[in-house]
Amino acid sequence: MTSSDEISTPRGPARVDTDLPPGRPSALLVLGHGAGGDVDAPDLLAVRDAAVAGGVAVIRVTQPYRVAGRRAPAPAGHLDEAWTAVLATLRERHADVSVLLVGGRSSGARVACRTARAVGAAGIVALAFPLHPPGRPERSRADELRTGLPTLVVNGDRDPFGMPAPSSEVTVVTRPGEVHDLRKDPSGTAAVVRDWLRDRGWLAA
Repeated sequence: MTSSDEISTPRGPARVDTDLPPGRPSALLVLGHGAGGDVDAPDLLAVRDAAVAGGVAVIRVTQPYRVAGRRAPAPAGHLDEAWTAVLATLRERHADVSVLLVGGRSSGARVACRTARAVGAAGIVALAFPLHPPGRPERSRADELRTGLPTLVVNGDRDPFGMPAPSSEVTVVTRPGEVHDLRKDPSGTAAVVRDWLRDRGWLAA
């Protein structure tokens, strides 16, 4: 059952939707939304369901600009500042859970990558990571994935935002027939995340 409340940040209140497994969580996975989207995106909900079923607590964070009713995203620095403040509060709330994982879809994945080290994350789940603006491969954001942390990228093979390259830390899984919204097969995307979490030892079941 989902519980919702708000957390104050320097950029206004953020909303957090929390889903807990029946027993003690094996890890805490915090997910952010896309630039103009929300935390009820099909891929985020499917990942939530799969992770909670595996014993992971999942918290979906709605950035302050979306709580305020705006669709245009805040500047990157504002997003990172709000996210970091939320994560600090969540770590206090869930101090008994030693493993923190961060992630999200699109813009939310970028925020998670940029702040992962600062918030003490053990790993990153990046759904539809936007490698570059459509048609602008020269404006690569690949540096944001170079965190040194285990990272899973799940992108569609028809995503106009590009496909990141794998590395020793970054696992890239291509979803056939999917575009940027990853709406064609959310359960398949969630299965990829579940298997990666299990392989890393972060899933309880």
